Amino acid sequence: MTYRVAMDIGGTFTDVVCYDDRTGALAAAKAPTTPGDLTEGVFAALDRVMDDPAAIAFFVHGTTQGLNALLERKGARVLLLAGQGSRDVYQIARGNRDRMFDLRYRKPAPLVPRQDVMEVGGRLDWRGEELAPLDERAVRRAARRAREEGFDAVAVCLLFSFVNPAHELRAGEILHDELGDDVMVVLSHEVAREWREYERTSSAVLEAYTGPIVRRYLAGVGQRFTERGLTVPIHVMQSSGGLVDAAHATRHPLQTLLSGPVGGTMGGVAAARLLGRDNVICVDMGGTSFDVSLVVDGRPDVSAEARVEGHPVLMPIVNLHTIGAGGGSIAYHEAGALRVGPRSAGADPGPACYARGGTQATVTDANVALGRVDPAWFAGGLMTLDVDAADTAIATLAEQLGLDPLQLAEGICAVANAKMAQAIRTLTVEHGIEPREFALVAFGGAGAMHAVFIARELGVSEVVIPRIPGAFSAWGMLEAEVRRDLTHPYFRPQDSLDGADMARTLARLEARAIDALTGQSVPEDRRRVEHAVDMRYEGQDYTLTIPLRDADEPAEPEFLAEIAARYAEAHTARYGHATPEAPVEFVLLRSTGFGTFPRTRAAHEEPGHTTPALRDVIFDGEAHRTPVLRRASLTGEFAGPAIVVEDTATTVIPPGCLATVDDHGFLIIKVDTPQ
Repeated sequence: MTYRVAMDIGGTFTDVVCYDDRTGALAAAKAPTTPGDLTEGVFAALDRVMDDPAAIAFFVHGTTQGLNALLERKGARVLLLAGQGSRDVYQIARGNRDRMFDLRYRKPAPLVPRQDVMEVGGRLDWRGEELAPLDERAVRRAARRAREEGFDAVAVCLLFSFVNPAHELRAGEILHDELGDDVMVVLSHEVAREWREYERTSSAVLEAYTGPIVRRYLAGVGQRFTERGLTVPIHVMQSSGGLVDAAHATRHPLQTLLSGPVGGTMGGVAAARLLGRDNVICVDMGGTSFDVSLVVDGRPDVSAEARVEGHPVLMPIVNLHTIGAGGGSIAYHEAGALRVGPRSAGADPGPACYARGGTQATVTDANVALGRVDPAWFAGGLMTLDVDAADTAIATLAEQLGLDPLQLAEGICAVANAKMAQAIRTLTVEHGIEPREFALVAFGGAGAMHAVFIARELGVSEVVIPRIPGAFSAWGMLEAEVRRDLTHPYFRPQDSLDGADMARTLARLEARAIDALTGQSVPEDRRRVEHAVDMRYEGQDYTLTIPLRDADEPAEPEFLAEIAARYAEAHTARYGHATPEAPVEFVLLRSTGFGTFPRTRAAHEEPGHTTPALRDVIFDGEAHRTPVLRRASLTGEFAGPAIVVEDTATTVIPPGCLATVDDHGFLIIKVDTPQ
């Protein structure tokens, strides 16, 4: 058992990476995703890199099952139990208007209609002390309704349960007794032990809405792998960028919501470390979507809360911005203008060049028409593309728009590139970050094909194409750490802060984190725990998370002055100003346990010697004789134009750019950005 395997299941392809701990050999493969039964695509990809699953020592994968259920509104039917008098908290939501000047703005439709919200008597005060006992008969009535009306899940969110979960725990016991394992029961304090009633309710509802789908999927994958001889635990990527085993993911399925996309971010963290860069922009362009994330100061850009499809969720989550732009994005005309995406041809029928019945022009078809793809060696020879079908699809749309077909093909790529560049600005410029100070790490099946053009739009001067870019998200999962996040409410104004008490509370959280890592089979010498505190100025509503040196820091005499200064610095960085003389207050303690695995190391590979083929490729309306190079044969430095092909992706290097292969096998492209 020497192989470590990671798998990323995308909308179009399933990617697998297999690493041999003995030799350092790294193999990657792709197989078409099989929407009807995802395990078929999983095993088809796995069979391309290894013969015997019993030889796997470690397995991790990313899944978008929960996210897809949310996006398609095909989640579970949920019954929500709320405290007496707070039935409408979830329906009212917040009064924030996200798009101030959108006359057609509507709040996101709740995942639970009002008629499926039931009140339960009983009340705790803000200190967690009981004012009225839990109405257990009301809980049993709710269980009876859930059973009789066929609900898939019950979410329980009672006032102040984040301070004292006694009422929620008792409600959970009753529901489990009445419903057994047939109906999933979600308690809000187990999902998010944090203040803010609506956000905690929304998080619990999201877990109940997506949880049954994720649980069934994980159970099916586990069963199929057991049948194939896999004997080690299956690990799953979390939205925070950390790993957990499938048993934990089954108990807390919400944490896998963005499981698939964040693998690329963690790969970006590893790439930044190897490259000696602190800041990188990670772009993942697949067949259906385009995901952007950041690595800042060598760490993933993680927030303590986020909004997913307009629904707030309280959990650590990598900041991702996703748009519908990928190789399968469909180009069409609307009101006399060219549009690209967000509709996608997906895996079936796929772009016209796949020859599976698709007839509409896509971004991939445009690249084929421009000569930027080797049709005989697409996806490492997995598929042979139909150039005539791509040309026909492009020509048909060109005729409708009155354009030359090649002119239209470049226009399709330009529109897609502009949309993707704008997505990057959303995560950088709109947050006061200058993208020109970052390197652009591009991956995904189509990312390397468009990376240089996107960099030019942004003024970014360096593009990095990692090894196996088409399966880079899967590789990133092998580089990720086990992660467990714990929180504890801690409302204290600075005048009444007892530093020793805070230190003791953090020590208890640290012990729980260590226990969780032990349960994940992390060796003692590979464990660590980091701490932070959520703070604000008195009178403020929202908080900033301020890291602590260790659990003992709050007990030090100068702690209050030092943490207040740290908070003022963070406030200035976020909002452009601070009020150092204003009193602060503490809201929440955070402890995060990390468990590291051995890093992959690149095995030395002697470059092959192949004679590059030459072909005409269109750049800026002109045909350039361009070499088609095999990635495995590259060494040193070479100038564009060039097309670099490999098993999982194609890299397009336009004229005027200079590419270098570094010691880690990364392809580093210096971009001729406009001045």
